[in-house]
Amino acid sequence: MGEGGASVSALAFAVTARDSGSFARCGRLTLPHGVVETPVFMPVGTQATVKSLTPADLTDDIGAQIILGNTYHLMLRPGADVIRELGGLHRFMAWERPILTDSGGFQVWSLGDLRKIERDGVRFRSHIDGAEVFLGPKESMAIQQALGSDIVMAFDECTPYPATRDQAADSMRMSMRWAADCRRHLPPNDQQALFGIVQGGVFDDLRLESLQQLEEMGMDGIAIGGLSVGEPLEEMVAVLDGLAPHLPPDQPRYVMGVGTPQDLIRGIDRGIDMFDCVMPTRNARNGTLFTDSGKLNIKNAIHQRDPSPVMEDCSCYTCRNFSRAYLRHLFMSKEILASRLNSLHNLHYYCALLQRARAAIAAGHWPQFRDSILQAY
Repeated sequence: MGEGGASVSALAFAVTARDSGSFARCGRLTLPHGVVETPVFMPVGTQATVKSLTPADLTDDIGAQIILGNTYHLMLRPGADVIRELGGLHRFMAWERPILTDSGGFQVWSLGDLRKIERDGVRFRSHIDGAEVFLGPKESMAIQQALGSDIVMAFDECTPYPATRDQAADSMRMSMRWAADCRRHLPPNDQQALFGIVQGGVFDDLRLESLQQLEEMGMDGIAIGGLSVGEPLEEMVAVLDGLAPHLPPDQPRYVMGVGTPQDLIRGIDRGIDMFDCVMPTRNARNGTLFTDSGKLNIKNAIHQRDPSPVMEDCSCYTCRNFSRAYLRHLFMSKEILASRLNSLHNLHYYCALLQRARAAIAAGHWPQFRDSILQAY
């Protein structure tokens, strides 16, 4: 507690605009390394880098306000102690704006047979050298404290899909025990905010039970996990529909690992403030580019002599300077620059899409903007 009994927190959040016909809203999230306007898309910098891009690219051209790092990958290489000795993750990667670090739970879950779940965490073998590693709430909090991120994610188990109700319930309740451990190991402070992660599979009652427990723990923000793990779109939307009326009105809400442009729009419509996904950079490296007219495959022969940019109204560095013909040439020639220019465009498109979403909500035009994007895809 601070002076006068006020609770200590590393973040402040205020809603600045709402759409009257949905749960869509704009907000302002203040963190130790800066202010973030929401809804916001967070580029994924898993290993202290957004693949092929510099921090200057991310700030000056893409307009990224906040990026992600990952506990699992950074603990294995170069090691949290190395990053701490070199001044923390911000200094290590020369990024001055806010950083959110994922807890490592999803990556450990994805190891499958290489992991063994125990009461206090997960024992697994490194994908790099096979060494045995243990990661639980205590370890995840210590690593994320060493990294010095603005937002720390609680350590959880990502409930697989499909899962029976009993499996989803057991998984969720273990995640809630771990979340309580995370709060104990990282109590409220003015340097790092802690987000809890709602689990429970596709079962509304389990999701609401999880949300209620996290609110009672005094988390600084609420994330929704266990989506984009193979479930049909209809079930993902149903989970968000079930949670939307119950999400805390005065805290930021984050859907993890989602997703396509239309997924972002659907999430905003259901009150989500924060998103991340590897899709824009992964698709860029595979030659797929996002536009307001849908996805464009730069590999297609139709682009061989096309002098037009990827998207006519796009202000990114790639669209301002290069033709589809040149981008196709780079990709077909397997030039490194192809990944860089495609990533610049896709991340600019994602960040600009959410900037346009904020403007539409503030101006009272959200339904029209929402429908135009959903129709394009």
